[in-house]
Amino acid sequence: MPEQPAGRDAQPPDPAGCRTLDELAAVLRALKAWAGDPSYDTITRRVNAAHGPAGRGTVVDCFRAGRRRVNPELVVAVAASLHDDEAYLGRWRQAIRVTLAERQAAANVRVLAGLPGEASSFVGREPHLAALERATGVCVITGMAGVGKTRLAVHAGHRRTGTRLFVDLRGFHPDDSQPPADPGAVLDGFLRALGVPPRQIPHDLGARSALFRDQVAGRQALVVLDNAADEEQVRPLLAPDVLTLVTSRRELNGLGPATRIDLDVFSSEEASELLAGAVPVDGDAEAVERVAQRCGYLPLALTVVAGQMTATPGWSVADHADRLDERHRNHRLDDGVQLALHLSDQGLPERRRTLLRRLAGHPGQDLDAYAAAALLDAELDETEEHLRRLAAEHLIQQPVPGRFVLHDLVRAYAAERSADEERPADRRAALTRLFDLYLYAASAAMDALHPAEKHRRPALDPHDVRGPDLSDSKAALHWLDTERATLVAVCLYAARNGWESHAVRLAATLYTYLDNGGYPADAIAVHSEARHAAARAGDLAGEANALVNLAVVHWQLGRHPEALEQLTEALALFRRLGDRRGQARALGNLGVVHNAFGDHAESAAHHALALEQFAAIGDRVGEANTLTNLGDVYVRMGRAQDAAEHHRRALTLFRDLNHRGGEATALTNLGDADTRLGNHTTALDSYDKAVAIFGELGERYGQTCALNGRGEALLAAGRNEEALTSFKVALGTARLIDDPAEQARSHAGLAAVFEAAGDTAAAARHRPPYAVDDPPT
Repeated sequence: MPEQPAGRDAQPPDPAGCRTLDELAAVLRALKAWAGDPSYDTITRRVNAAHGPAGRGTVVDCFRAGRRRVNPELVVAVAASLHDDEAYLGRWRQAIRVTLAERQAAANVRVLAGLPGEASSFVGREPHLAALERATGVCVITGMAGVGKTRLAVHAGHRRTGTRLFVDLRGFHPDDSQPPADPGAVLDGFLRALGVPPRQIPHDLGARSALFRDQVAGRQALVVLDNAADEEQVRPLLAPDVLTLVTSRRELNGLGPATRIDLDVFSSEEASELLAGAVPVDGDAEAVERVAQRCGYLPLALTVVAGQMTATPGWSVADHADRLDERHRNHRLDDGVQLALHLSDQGLPERRRTLLRRLAGHPGQDLDAYAAAALLDAELDETEEHLRRLAAEHLIQQPVPGRFVLHDLVRAYAAERSADEERPADRRAALTRLFDLYLYAASAAMDALHPAEKHRRPALDPHDVRGPDLSDSKAALHWLDTERATLVAVCLYAARNGWESHAVRLAATLYTYLDNGGYPADAIAVHSEARHAAARAGDLAGEANALVNLAVVHWQLGRHPEALEQLTEALALFRRLGDRRGQARALGNLGVVHNAFGDHAESAAHHALALEQFAAIGDRVGEANTLTNLGDVYVRMGRAQDAAEHHRRALTLFRDLNHRGGEATALTNLGDADTRLGNHTTALDSYDKAVAIFGELGERYGQTCALNGRGEALLAAGRNEEALTSFKVALGTARLIDDPAEQARSHAGLAAVFEAAGDTAAAARHRPPYAVDDPPT
């Protein structure tokens, strides 16, 4: 235990209130001084003894400003080496969670299971393409902004076959609200794209990286890591024997052995070829060369000017060269990109120019035509025409059909023009319309997916929002999946920039979607921001609901003390407000957390109070869910008869509500209770119905649980051959969804079947360690 130096302040510096990694580092330095300023070597020895090996440089990094990422466990270990009071360390853990939630924008990453499309013909770069054709392992493509690194990587990638993954790592985004992508979030996207079930993706960065390497091992695969910030961001994303193309403005020499391509501006011949591909040059080589010189031979600038040439068919190349010369003289724009963008911008109709500026203010990474229409306050048809023309002039890009992005340099230029030329009130009104669109569209999507829970989501006033038709559940889910990263970004931006009500309501609306989809990092980010936004706005109900939503995520992640603390705080707020539904929800979730602690009596007491509240206010979904949870507690307490009664009541309610998923869950739980009571025939009937419903819904986890329960009932009834079949099917499905708990349950059932048949060798195969690569016997 570190000693307490005499004469220091009674209390160590408090990390609560930190919102950035730099602020955390500053408090850690203050803690070091408070603890008597031990040397970094001393701190490292203490950390190594308690936490595990950590190099001195790694420990020192925790104290430095300017860090993009930190290891939360290491920071807590460093704090513990200076003051090992558990309550104090709890404040550090909470501060780190809040700070990382502040940086959650880094986890907003859109991964493509494929490559972006190529907007126009590719010019030049033949030696580089030849090098990429021969490349294996890691290939680093470096060069200045706008030199064509991404286009080269994508063009080379399209020549490859097999599995292809693409991600923009946002290493040098001009908007501070778009920090470099977190590698853990990138791996989450990669693993989902490779078919790994969301709830089987580990939370630890190292474990995610290892699983990614396992998933791509033996595949013919290509990974494009575009716009990388540094080696630290890239290393976890590398896999042996996979061609990985990394683009960056930095050299990234720390990545080790790699094919390296330093991309320069176009040659005169390449620039001429690009311009000739856009417009007839009429043999005017001198004018073509003047255009290329004014653009600095930079591919992005040349592409923008070529788009302007295409849009003005009556102009000769010499006319464009003269105009560039004039702009250069009048505006003294030395940078080729600035000059090209200014030329194109001035040639746009006013409405299209306004749209380009407002696109730069969108907080997400990409957007669709509906979002653009909201920003412009225009009809969809008009907006789509503007987007088409902006894309044709290479001012925006369309990496996949219907999604539009701005190059970093175009975004920076348009944002600067917007700040100089648009009234702040107009910019704010545009963003308000955008946030209205996302809020109302998300609400419509959730109504289509979960109509029985509509009363639990924020009620929205009637509003004229022009959004997509999301009345079909498949369309609703597709929209949510497509817009997830944007919706999270909007929540964070709105919460921090004066749209607190939008942030609170959007986070609450997305609760079930993020929960069902297995997006805990996103959920923690939006609910944490919603909590702070509601508190700033004096919205006690919004704060309490956000606390409950946050607690549920922490419970799912096994962070039971945090969940208990947040639920207790939420319950106090709901009681202060006299909100009975909120109280019931907090009480029910407190029951779930106490059950996880093994405190079944306390759990049952909380569920009973929640049940009373839900019944009193007529919330039948809440009542049914609570009956199910209470039944589960009674099973664990050995009160199978009480459990069966509660599950039957839940089943009746779910059927009345036409809540098919709830009905199947209640049937499975009822089967479990009846099996324990020896009512095998009744149990089997429940399991069979549950298996059928889960099959209709495509809910494999529920189906696996029901199949395992069915096998246990058959085994208890002495119908061992049928039990064998049920356990085999359950094991296959559990392996498919990679659920270790249900796999273990299936193995235990199979071992019991073979043991009963006297086949001890076969039984042994289904006891730990399992022969997991063998087919079920």
